[in-house]
Amino acid sequence: MALIVHKYGGTSMGSTERILNVARRVAKWARAGHQMVVVPSAMSGETNRLLGLAKELAPSHPDESYKRELDALAATGEQASSALLAIALQSLGQPSVSYAGWQVSIKTNNAYNKARIESIDDQRVCAELNAGKVVIITGFQGVDDDGNITTLGRGGSDTSAVAIAAALKAKECLIYTDVDGVYTTDPRVVPEARRLQTVSFEEMLEMASMGSKVLQIRSVEFAGKYKMPLRVLSSFTDWDIDINEEARSGTLISFEEDEKMEKAIVSGIAFNRDEAKISVLGVPDTPGIAYQILGAVADANIEVDVIIQNISKDGKTDFSFTVHSNDFAKTVDLLKTKVVPKLGAQEVTGDARICKVSIVGIGMRSHVGIASKMFRVLAEEGINIQMISTSEIKTSVVIDEKYMELAVRALHKAFELDQPAALK
Repeated sequence: MALIVHKYGGTSMGSTERILNVARRVAKWARAGHQMVVVPSAMSGETNRLLGLAKELAPSHPDESYKRELDALAATGEQASSALLAIALQSLGQPSVSYAGWQVSIKTNNAYNKARIESIDDQRVCAELNAGKVVIITGFQGVDDDGNITTLGRGGSDTSAVAIAAALKAKECLIYTDVDGVYTTDPRVVPEARRLQTVSFEEMLEMASMGSKVLQIRSVEFAGKYKMPLRVLSSFTDWDIDINEEARSGTLISFEEDEKMEKAIVSGIAFNRDEAKISVLGVPDTPGIAYQILGAVADANIEVDVIIQNISKDGKTDFSFTVHSNDFAKTVDLLKTKVVPKLGAQEVTGDARICKVSIVGIGMRSHVGIASKMFRVLAEEGINIQMISTSEIKTSVVIDEKYMELAVRALHKAFELDQPAALK
């Protein structure tokens, strides 16, 4: 039988009863002959509780020392859930052992709160698997070269699970969540949204980067890099569901675009409320100006998304880009105090009440007029487009946040994503 990695989200681990159900499900797979590695998140709400306590005690001017302690604190949530799951498995007669990320070890860089995995030592895990144990490894965390505990950012347990699956050369990585797969868009916004049986890595990568919350984007990047098949499925099905039925459920995210894969021109509508737009006005239109602006932003460990530079007029231009809303104030302050004075720009403006809406589909490669149809639909709804970004298989627009749900519903209907007839 195969080596399989299971990942369970915080909702799945939200109580001792749910942890016991996870243990029963994992034990079922182990008794079927599979070698099992499990990556659990912290119990639902636990990370927020811990960080809330830290906020009450935080210094007035937090520095790197504070960030270090935040990671050390946040990592305990996953350690607790991993140990509880190991205990639950043992109560079922299934040998198991839990390890923290630093014990494995999962090596990362030293960017606290948003560290990146650099390597995984699989020796200890393989020894335990060969001894017949289920191995439980904390998600969301690792250790840097100096021995400091680091965390990977929100959703980091997905990334941990995929990276571990790749390192162990697992057959498949199953991501158990509170939804039963990947949908054409968020069903809370569009009740008619349809679950996809399969989706390509390219499409999932675009959806994740454009705001789909089903998987963290870095987990999809890892999966694509190492060609690790992912399956998103529900942890709230009965734990004793037939294992063969369970293994075919949810949505398969595959690196193989086979003939059976759904090939709608547009596969999904993604959106992201957590966007903010920043414009640097009256910038001298000289070589290297983009680097002078965005280089300083990158050095501050701030990720930039959509970028637009306007046509020059009288030797001046306007430069606009988007960042995560959490980085909005920090970015504006950085530009005003350190960048604009050197550039001689006129001013920095910003808008934190925007959102990004995207259409995604591998079928866009071979069909013309898809972007223009998107623009027409938005125009008919009276929605103004502020910025546009495209790739081979997606088109994204930045619009006023108050129009987000209207835009998503209109586009979902226009591209017939609620209709099985939309498939080829």
